[in-house]
Amino acid sequence: MKRVAILVTHLLGTGHLSRSLILARALRDAGFAPLLISGGMPTAHLDMSGVDFVQLPPVRSDGTSFTRLLDSAGDPISPEFMAERIRVLEETLRAHPPNVLITELFPFGRRVLREEFGAALALAKATTPAPLVFASIRDILAPPSNEKKARQTETWLAEYYDGVLVHSDAGVVPLEASWPVTPDTARLLHYTGFIAPPVPIRNPGEREGADEIIVTAGGGPVGRKLFETSIEAARIGNHRWRLLVGGSDAADVCARLNRVANGAPVFAEPLRPDYRTMLTNCAAAVGQCGYNTAIDWLQAGVPGVFVPFAEAGEIEQTLRASSLQQRYGYGRIAEDDLTPQNLAAATSAAIQRGRFRADGLQFDGAARTSRILAELLDARQ
Repeated sequence: MKRVAILVTHLLGTGHLSRSLILARALRDAGFAPLLISGGMPTAHLDMSGVDFVQLPPVRSDGTSFTRLLDSAGDPISPEFMAERIRVLEETLRAHPPNVLITELFPFGRRVLREEFGAALALAKATTPAPLVFASIRDILAPPSNEKKARQTETWLAEYYDGVLVHSDAGVVPLEASWPVTPDTARLLHYTGFIAPPVPIRNPGEREGADEIIVTAGGGPVGRKLFETSIEAARIGNHRWRLLVGGSDAADVCARLNRVANGAPVFAEPLRPDYRTMLTNCAAAVGQCGYNTAIDWLQAGVPGVFVPFAEAGEIEQTLRASSLQQRYGYGRIAEDDLTPQNLAAATSAAIQRGRFRADGLQFDGAARTSRILAELLDARQ
């Protein structure tokens, strides 16, 4: 049985880990032995059962400052802390030498962790036989802020990588939309389609979330304005709004939001495992525009309004929301323009547009990735 190690660190939300978990399960179902190595904070709402999992000493970003890392106590990490992460990582890879090593986002991102990714890549290169090495990236990246960073990525790819798994459809969102793809990089690209969990089966007897407006975001400062604005927007319209809060502090955030609601048709609760099923029942959805959120909405065919995360110069979600607005008519409100009035108006317009089918999109990216890796391993033999 071929072993695949996936190295991933989520720093703010949990989307990177969630996507890697879906991929790991698909690899398992295809006959591989996946090992998911996570360097981000433990996440209670993700089910890790059925997948071999190793937790490195965890880190998170200091809010939206992705170059400043904190430990689980909220203290800045030390060189000794990072050395321990590298030690555990190398020990894990030596104990379970993979046939395939996948680095999630790196070297296109996560440069703040380049020492530990570099250690894993150097170890892989020194192994006999060396594993195939792939980068795993989403549809839209944060473009490099300067030419030097783009060249550094090219250097990493040339020295260590056998390919780049692009979890997108080239006919919908080519990598060139957000990254300067050179001929050398283009030769490494394998478009897999979108990575998504199985489509939730709508049960007519399950009416949780029916006719509601579902709002999702994290519990920190990134989601606070969206939730608080949603409460005031709910006072304007006729629908019940349900706020689903992610993050380790979700229970405390929900208690505060329910106090703020004070009679408004709003109920806040921690993010639920049946959230995706609720999307098949609700009147509309409101949220940011991360990769996983966008895929969830498209699979459910739910109308909605994106409020893309755009702090600290981030443009990934804005690019994605703009593309989906053009293709499927989703509403879009910039963070700086968000008010209760325009959110209420945009959700009303989304409900009027109604549900749709996102025909032609490939949502089997995890299974297709498994087939790509199997074919490349066979070709190598």
